[in-house]
Amino acid sequence: MAFGRLDRSSPPPPISEINMTPLIDVMLVLLVIFIVTAPLLASSLKLQLPEAGASTPSDTPGFVAVAIDADGQLYLGEQRAAAGEVERALREAGARDPQTEVRLRADRAVPYGRVAELIDAAQQAGLTRIGFVTEPAAPR
Repeated sequence: MAFGRLDRSSPPPPISEINMTPLIDVMLVLLVIFIVTAPLLASSLKLQLPEAGASTPSDTPGFVAVAIDADGQLYLGEQRAAAGEVERALREAGARDPQTEVRLRADRAVPYGRVAELIDAAQQAGLTRIGFVTEPAAPR
């Protein structure tokens, strides 16, 4: 009863070709994934966003309250103020302490560009900490 061959022939030579089937499968799967996700990466919404200088936030001990009503009128605290007065107050606060926070209250009807201009003015004055004051959400 023999369990193996007794002749001592040489083993078959190694296969020197690369099996391309798994590589092609992976490539096709990646191609399908890219075809599906590519339209999601491009935004179809075209906006003309306002320009503003960027800055990094920091900690703050004090604050300056600035508000914009629905008509675009500026307020320092509760007093009406012209744009120049607001910018001057922001520069003075930035010169005193760059850690001063700007608490910005803006009406819903105020255009985004107007708010961005005010944020830019605060950042140009050296104030990098800006907080948006909102109404608390109603419980559901």
